[in-house]
Amino acid sequence: MPGRLKLAYFSPLNPVQSGISDYSEELLPALARYADLDLYLDNYTPSNREIAARFNIYPTSKFARQSGRYDNYLFHMGNSAAHAYIYKTLLNTQGKGILVLHDFVLHHFMIGQYLNHGQAAEYIRQMGRFYGSEGETIAREVIKGKFAESLFKYPFNEAAIEAAQAVLVHSRFAQSRIHEKYPAKPVGIARMGVPLPPLEGKETARARLGLPQDEFILVSLGHLNPYKRLDSALWAYRAFRREYPRSRFVLVGSSSPNYDVKSMISALGLTNSVYLTGYASMAELQDYTAAADCCVNLRYPTAGETSASLLRIMGAGRPVLVSRTGAFEELPDDCVIKVDVDDTEEELLLEYLRLLARDPRLAETLGRNARRYVEISSRLGDAAYDYYKFICQVLGREPDLPYIPDPTPPTGEVAGPTPVERVEVGQPGDDFSENSPDLSPDWEEIAQAAAEIGLEETDPTLEKIARAARFAGL
Repeated sequence: MPGRLKLAYFSPLNPVQSGISDYSEELLPALARYADLDLYLDNYTPSNREIAARFNIYPTSKFARQSGRYDNYLFHMGNSAAHAYIYKTLLNTQGKGILVLHDFVLHHFMIGQYLNHGQAAEYIRQMGRFYGSEGETIAREVIKGKFAESLFKYPFNEAAIEAAQAVLVHSRFAQSRIHEKYPAKPVGIARMGVPLPPLEGKETARARLGLPQDEFILVSLGHLNPYKRLDSALWAYRAFRREYPRSRFVLVGSSSPNYDVKSMISALGLTNSVYLTGYASMAELQDYTAAADCCVNLRYPTAGETSASLLRIMGAGRPVLVSRTGAFEELPDDCVIKVDVDDTEEELLLEYLRLLARDPRLAETLGRNARRYVEISSRLGDAAYDYYKFICQVLGREPDLPYIPDPTPPTGEVAGPTPVERVEVGQPGDDFSENSPDLSPDWEEIAQAAAEIGLEETDPTLEKIARAARFAGL
């Protein structure tokens, strides 16, 4: 068919436990509107039967012999060992191929590539190549077992970027960082598309999960590691629980091997109110999201990722607290609550939890705004067309296939592609809902709550709360 692309597609898929596995399984059917796709995997069979039945699947060992049949190749890279075979193949393509960079920081992945294969000296040499003597010093500290947060200052993504013909990212944050170092490298933005879930009541989801109907339930979704700010979230929740004993905090997701969440929970005396589910399927994640009164999606330092799990929370119409950093700052202020990652973080988290618990109308409006944002700006059809247009640009051809909308637009409107740079949803002061309820806060209650945690009138935390409230239109 004229205009259709022929692409080799490299990405982890389920049963490999990775957010990028879920991402690709959602994107592939939409991208197949514009391209014939062959999938290259690391010698396993996808657990998604629809994906396995629809696409040709090959072991990566066959790619070298078959590479000539494709217009180009897509290499999905994240900051985990699941991408080792993809990285190796990318390096061998000699300047052809499009790197889809899900995490701007690849340093943790690269450490595994070098140190797990007895190449400590090469790791030091490469860190010196990209970051000078300072990089060599950091590398020697890492070899001694010191994984400091400063690791995020050295993204170690250069080899992957240099090997690719072009790079595709999901945020202006990542695009600008790459352009700073590689101004001549083509770097495009594809929106992060997620399916808009059907709205489901909390009561139904809680009944399915066996959760109480009368508790305030806080939920964290996704892999648990030190950079998800759980120490701050747990501290804030402990203080919150003193006022709201009918509450619980559910941590949904697997834990990093060296991250002892259970001991942290026990030390804070929260073993009877904080629950760990372990790894959860997509259906379970959707249930826990629907059951939540509020979700937290905190990250700092950030690897420069755009979070599909966050967009799924927003799409489910739930209020969510995020860290004011990286790509998360690009989200509209009236769709999420942004928390500064400084010495006021814990106090801000506590105040926002109190505010949402006391004002269900505010929580409802934030959730409604968040869902509308995802409905408009995170369509899978738009994301796929972003891919198609950028790949055509890299190939030097016109994107002559018309935009094909998602089969059933969520609100029945005629869907159409919206260029990334023109997405202007929910800037501070905008209002999604013509008939939004009056959300004027009870400032007397807020002042009383502030006094209870010892905040003075001149405390900078109060200014941050006021600033966030103004952005939310309160």
